[in-house]
Amino acid sequence: MNIVFVASEGVPFAKTGGLADVAGALPRAVADLGHSTSLFIPCYRKVWEANRDLAATGITLRIPIGTSTVLGHVFEGRLPDSDVPVYLIDQPDYFDRDGFYGHLGHDFEDNCERFVFFQRAVLEAVVALGIKPDVFHCNDWQTGLLPVYLKSLYHNIPELASAGCLFTIHNLAYQGLFWHWDLPLTGLDWSYFNYRALEFHGKLSFMKAGLVFSDMLTTVSPTYASEIQAQRHGAGLDGLLRDRQADLRGIVNGIDERSWTPRHETMLAANYDVDTVATGKAACKAWLQRRAGLPVRPDAPLFAQIGRLDPQKGWDLLAEVADRLLEHDVQLIVLGTGHPKYHNLLEALVHRHPGKVWAYLGFSDDLAHQIEAGADVFLMPSLFEPCGLNQLYSLAHGTVPVVHATGGLVDTVVDLTPQTLAEGRATGFVFHEPTAASVWRALERVLQTWSDRPTWEKLVKAGMSDDWSWKQSAGRYVELYHEIQRRRRPQLAQPTREKPVPA
Repeated sequence: MNIVFVASEGVPFAKTGGLADVAGALPRAVADLGHSTSLFIPCYRKVWEANRDLAATGITLRIPIGTSTVLGHVFEGRLPDSDVPVYLIDQPDYFDRDGFYGHLGHDFEDNCERFVFFQRAVLEAVVALGIKPDVFHCNDWQTGLLPVYLKSLYHNIPELASAGCLFTIHNLAYQGLFWHWDLPLTGLDWSYFNYRALEFHGKLSFMKAGLVFSDMLTTVSPTYASEIQAQRHGAGLDGLLRDRQADLRGIVNGIDERSWTPRHETMLAANYDVDTVATGKAACKAWLQRRAGLPVRPDAPLFAQIGRLDPQKGWDLLAEVADRLLEHDVQLIVLGTGHPKYHNLLEALVHRHPGKVWAYLGFSDDLAHQIEAGADVFLMPSLFEPCGLNQLYSLAHGTVPVVHATGGLVDTVVDLTPQTLAEGRATGFVFHEPTAASVWRALERVLQTWSDRPTWEKLVKAGMSDDWSWKQSAGRYVELYHEIQRRRRPQLAQPTREKPVPA
């Protein structure tokens, strides 16, 4: 099969979150299973700054945007260690900016126009490049109109006629909602602006478009697939998702073993595996403590947190328990940036607990790897988490995660109980209520278990022994691509209407 992946970001070219890791790894994993794959993303300013060797394809795109025509170009790169092409849609007025979606905490006002251009440009570029996709794999709201275009403006294009569409929800909370008067920018008829199609409480919804018009839907964990069909996590779309329950699957993300396992990471003080974790992790921990200016203490548990400093990530819960935790003989390292109140919180913790806390208020990919390898405990008390990758990185590095029982966290971390320990399945600590009291009870269990070295070593080795590579998940996606093609064959045998109109 020929699978075209479409996303708004992808490692190593552009990243703000886990979507980029998936977009950079899954096409390679599917290609490793014998299929043709390619990835399309926008050509942001940061892409140019980091990739001066991109090749021009010579393709000029002329994309209708409302009553105007906007020119664009296509450049080509490769995913690392693969032959998978990455096609970058270049339009400086839209993408040569400091941010991908916004700047200084505010979305760009023309995001609707920018991503209408991107999606139509992808379809035009696919035709110009001679790619004949079997399936488009679209990701999140920035690609939600593409399934609509396949069934409307582009349904008579021979190169696209047999292509189905899989739409993956990475985070339903971000929906791509725009003023309804932006609809003319899309080129779509007003008949599509109704509650069964693109309209969502009077606004134009890119996310809803993807949910309605794609052949099948996935999200990034089985539990999240269930959660978003209920009102609490459904973001107003739970009814639609219940209607499409038969077409919705939950598939846990994988991790790129070439980038995120301690056997291979060149930035670590020592490489190790499950058999050498004791000495290798000790070396990485000592290096990290020195890097952070903390005392080199192998006996003190080193807690860590990496990611967005945001309420969704459970930072209000951590704020309530941080001082209480730091009264014990522990250390804490945080890497991330976000809301100023959490920056202030961390600066205050550093002041109140000298020699115990280090906060790097920014982002460093190398440091993220070094923290995962050097820390003993990873804190991930997210209020909701569609999948999460850091708990997987932690398991792979022998860093024991503490997680809230939500989304992909509960699907991937096995709580320490007498039974799970005896069965050799326990890999971390799971708490069930999003309250500070529940977090603290989990942390107390961590502190008690830390002193029981045989049990701690079992947790570490069980986590490292699990296979969280993309191999299994990629295989499940391939099954869905085949299912989409099987479903579409009867449709393709039917006469094509001149202009499909949504029900």
